[in-house]
Amino acid sequence: MADLSAPWLALSPALSIVVPVYNGAATVGELVAALRALEIDGGLEIVLVVDGSPDNSLDVCKKLTAEPGPPVTVLSLSRNFGEHNAVMAGLARARGAFSITMDDDLQNPPGEVKRLFEYARDHDYDAVYTYYGEKKHAAWRNLGSRFTNWCADRLIDKPRGLYLSSFRCVSGFVREHISSGYEGPYPYVDGLIFQVTQNVGRLQVDHLPRIEGRSNYTLARLFRLWLSMFLNFSVMPLRFATLFGIAFGTLGALAAIIVVAEAISDHHPPQGWASLMVAVLVLAGVQLIVVGLIGEYLGRMFLAVNRKPQYLVRHVFRRSPDGAGLAIERPAVDTKAASRPHRQAAQPES
Repeated sequence: MADLSAPWLALSPALSIVVPVYNGAATVGELVAALRALEIDGGLEIVLVVDGSPDNSLDVCKKLTAEPGPPVTVLSLSRNFGEHNAVMAGLARARGAFSITMDDDLQNPPGEVKRLFEYARDHDYDAVYTYYGEKKHAAWRNLGSRFTNWCADRLIDKPRGLYLSSFRCVSGFVREHISSGYEGPYPYVDGLIFQVTQNVGRLQVDHLPRIEGRSNYTLARLFRLWLSMFLNFSVMPLRFATLFGIAFGTLGALAAIIVVAEAISDHHPPQGWASLMVAVLVLAGVQLIVVGLIGEYLGRMFLAVNRKPQYLVRHVFRRSPDGAGLAIERPAVDTKAASRPHRQAAQPES
């Protein structure tokens, strides 16, 4: 039985749809129109997070906010923070009993939103991930996705075989915990979800070809995202470094025994300058990789301690109460509405 005291159940609507927007001016209008046409029991809201987009996405989203229909909230971030950071900003503003995250490029059909929401609600899942019969991405993107999922199976508490998609649905319980519990500058939404729950389902949906522009994910962006998954939610990479040290130390000890035995039996120094140099270079390479890995952990800790922002909200746009225009909110600096991390206001002494 649902806990009616939970804050996300006491608020409407039933569904929040969070969409990070970057170079999406040509598609976000069609997406919002299709979402507004959905008939969702309990109603829906749409949260558009404009992630420092260089095109006129913000102007397009502001116009959508003033139009009639289910409410649209627009968050304007102060610069480009990345997809997962923008999703975290949107989830912090969402109010629904369930929240769906999706891209702005119309590759996820808006018609699948209702089916995904009802599947999560009717089966009482904390989270539902979608997967595709055929992905309409480039071959290198598909290969990268398979590699990321293979790593995630081994590094985070992900159910084996579950495909990690940006088109996902989470309950209010999960949303509240991940949006308030992590303030670091390198969020990985899927890792945060699996820290909260293992009650996860999967649903097959259609995936459409991109109709406008090209993907905003470059190889460098995908690598940075992979690092967030690889480093933020497991110490397994450090254990790999220890295993590398043990393995190469053992190999070196065996090689030393062989060299000494050769020198004693043949009465002359063993040959093999080339093989020696290869061994030195391999060991030096492994050492540099391990040092770089440890440095990456320390660097992320340093940036978190120095409060590198996860996101900064410049403005929030909503339809005005009288429906005649826009209501503009300028969140106060260093508050939960404006940024993450933020400082808690000092409590007055009693």
